Amino acid sequence: MKFFLLILMVFVSACAQNKSEGVGIGYGGDIKVTVELTDDKIKDIVLVSDNETSLLMNRAFPIMRDRIITENTPAVDSVSGATFTSFGIKSAVAKALTELNKETPKITFKTVSAIPTAPIEDIQTSVLIIGGGPAGLAAAIEASKGGAEVTLIEKLDILSGNGKFDKDFYDMVDTEAEKKANIPTTKEELYAEFIARKTTDTPERLRAFVDGAAEIDKWMREFGITLDYIYAKRSFMNTSNSYAGEHIQDNIEQVVRDLGVDIRTGTKGVDLIIENKIVKGATVQYKDQTYKIMADAVIIATGGFSANAELLKKYRTDLVGLYTSNQEQNQGDFIPVFEKYNMGLKNLGVYNIFPFTYPKTRALTGTDDPRGDFFLVNAQGNRFVNEKTARDEIAKAIQSQEGEKVYYIYDQSTKDICYRLRSHEDYGWVSTGQTLEELAGKLKIDSNNFANAFNIYNKAIAGEITDPMGRTPYSRQFTAKGPYYAIPVRSAFHMTRGGVTANEKAEVLYKDGTVVKGLYAAGEVTDFIVGAYMGSYVFGRIAGQQAAEFITIK
Repeated sequence: MKFFLLILMVFVSACAQNKSEGVGIGYGGDIKVTVELTDDKIKDIVLVSDNETSLLMNRAFPIMRDRIITENTPAVDSVSGATFTSFGIKSAVAKALTELNKETPKITFKTVSAIPTAPIEDIQTSVLIIGGGPAGLAAAIEASKGGAEVTLIEKLDILSGNGKFDKDFYDMVDTEAEKKANIPTTKEELYAEFIARKTTDTPERLRAFVDGAAEIDKWMREFGITLDYIYAKRSFMNTSNSYAGEHIQDNIEQVVRDLGVDIRTGTKGVDLIIENKIVKGATVQYKDQTYKIMADAVIIATGGFSANAELLKKYRTDLVGLYTSNQEQNQGDFIPVFEKYNMGLKNLGVYNIFPFTYPKTRALTGTDDPRGDFFLVNAQGNRFVNEKTARDEIAKAIQSQEGEKVYYIYDQSTKDICYRLRSHEDYGWVSTGQTLEELAGKLKIDSNNFANAFNIYNKAIAGEITDPMGRTPYSRQFTAKGPYYAIPVRSAFHMTRGGVTANEKAEVLYKDGTVVKGLYAAGEVTDFIVGAYMGSYVFGRIAGQQAAEFITIK
């Protein structure tokens, strides 16, 4: 018996020596993992805890885990699109290995794999899709359903672009949620609204958009995507406390994988291959390897360029220095390609500026619910702008403040109706005070100035004075008693509204308006003004359908 216990103790001790925890620092704080070794090789890595955005961690961790286990070292390539998170994971693994007395390299943001890339051969496919955001994924589904062999490349290591971060999905009509709530909307109403805006979008393209808007709810429900919470008119979330983007993109990514699409992440489109004025494929790059993907049709869905400082400076000098809420790889890679081949470009100076984002993560914040109220104060505790003026004016005003330090102030009533603000409180981004003085102390702003700003605004709401910032106040006063809340904010370029010209069939056009045969485009890469997230799906679907039809009748 003693011998058996001794053997058991040795076994347990050996197991313990082969497993250890390590902690690294990611974008949101500590990332803790457990590393298990077998025969001095990394057998498994388990994520114990983290403070990262789940949308990134859920995508980045499996990739990092596979890379580290395969190469048996934390000195591997980071997941593009999740650099800070990758650094935290690699650092945590390295520390765990150190605890196991294993030699490990020093991990820095420059740490990459030492294993050379194997040669990659050229391939042939039916439809090549460049870009793995909402538009590209929608195109992949429709092209596959149309019988095409589909290859999709994405320059990041993770899919879904900025769509996975979207709170709501808007401009859908004729939805099941609306019917259930007895507040149906129609595509004709939406079309009339779009025409009244007098944008540069063609009537034909607007008509294609609203036709697609009437189909998209039914289409998504086929894949288990249920947007049943009506956030505002024609604006939908999954539930009252669940973002639309996460729900949509998780499901759509799985659908694309289930269809057997050849997905090549970390692969960037470099140039088009055109023969006899017909697009025949593209030159692409994976790490240091460049190769060709020949195709019968190509769909460009590479997004906009709101993270490209040089292009922003070229087209909007008045807003130089503004941050972006989009991903850092939103660079407009194909604008030089479109120019090279004399394709049409339009509206490159038209942007969507989001007035309030959280500075450390670029997450959109604040509320657009008409029942909510707020005001802004600077580092001195003073209001400085009409909070309901044009977005670019708010952006300029915030930029002009000392250190761009600005706080978005709201009360309990606004918090109660805004899931976005509640979720940001859960992340630890929000300061709370039971009194204005307590909140001012936490923000390190002048409490007298802050109380004065609060009182003047409430008097303006009551009609006792005119608001000094010229804002028409809401009818509801801030609550007389706390708690009160504050989140730091800055404005950001959210998305570009200009790009390559395309028609209602998602066919790319030359400058003279003629069609580029075999080339389609959808999403933010195009010049469509009103589309946004919804437009990416509508025209992504159209692009996939048209490409499949093109290769059939070619």
